[in-house]
Amino acid sequence: MTEKERFIKALKREPLEGHVPTFELVFYLTMEVLGKVHPLHRDYSQWNQMSVKERELHLQDMASCFIDIAEKYHHSGIFVHPNPGGLENTRRLLEIIRERSGDKFFLTMHGDPTFSIPDGDRMMDFTVSLYEKADALKEESRRRTEELLNMAAQLRRTPGLLDSLCLCSDYCFNVNPFFSPEMFAEFIAPDLKAVIDGYHEMGYYVIKHTDGNIMPILDQMVACGPDALHSLDPQGGVDLAEVKRLYGDRVCLIGNVNCGLLQTGDDAACDADVRRALRQGMEGWGYVFATSNCVYTGLPLERYERMNRIWWEEGIYPAR
Repeated sequence: MTEKERFIKALKREPLEGHVPTFELVFYLTMEVLGKVHPLHRDYSQWNQMSVKERELHLQDMASCFIDIAEKYHHSGIFVHPNPGGLENTRRLLEIIRERSGDKFFLTMHGDPTFSIPDGDRMMDFTVSLYEKADALKEESRRRTEELLNMAAQLRRTPGLLDSLCLCSDYCFNVNPFFSPEMFAEFIAPDLKAVIDGYHEMGYYVIKHTDGNIMPILDQMVACGPDALHSLDPQGGVDLAEVKRLYGDRVCLIGNVNCGLLQTGDDAACDADVRRALRQGMEGWGYVFATSNCVYTGLPLERYERMNRIWWEEGIYPAR
């Protein structure tokens, strides 16, 4: 069974033998591991000045970063981050990854048209617009949905290129969602469901990511029909066992290893949290092991490798 097949079985909440699948939304520590700058940290402002040969060499090198990290840490999936974006660059990067790794890995990439928490510079204006320019915001969201569905359809013309879209708009702070349940129902849920339905009609799987306390809007998120939820943030008070109890028969769960502990906790606390996430997540299938965010810049590499080692030794389903 390939890693891609293992990932898909987890998304379908089907029984597995061997290791529970694992992956990360981003693994930024490529310089420390591979001696290469992560593709998202590269500046390609002169991309269009490059020759075709030079662009191809950069794409080949970026593909190597994604594949080499997945191979080293036994990831079942790769979140591909095209840089620069655009249809042709994205298509070629995905082609190279497939050419070099075959159908081994489950490939996913960004594809979320819904509004996320605005940054500090825009928060006041955006909040006012929710009340004073609601129709304009809804139209903007619909337009973004159509654009991303068109992009996904274009990529679908090359069979087997991409397996999934990952919807990465963040909705929640640690204490509560930015959008109240009523506002979520009005401004987010309609296009979240529309884009998920559209991706499903094209044959893609869909992973919905948001950090923070999702509990007040969790029912609406699940009702929109994603195949999986990520990141199940313990720093936002999300209890993996409780989410599993409520919705484990409807959606795969991904993540929940506490990034805060990986950053600042002692080894014993980190080890205990990793084992807790494995124990709770692997109960009843439908789980992909991961951090509660990503392997972000500044996270100690030795902590991720310690987490990965525990998964390798203990995250194994018994033979049936």
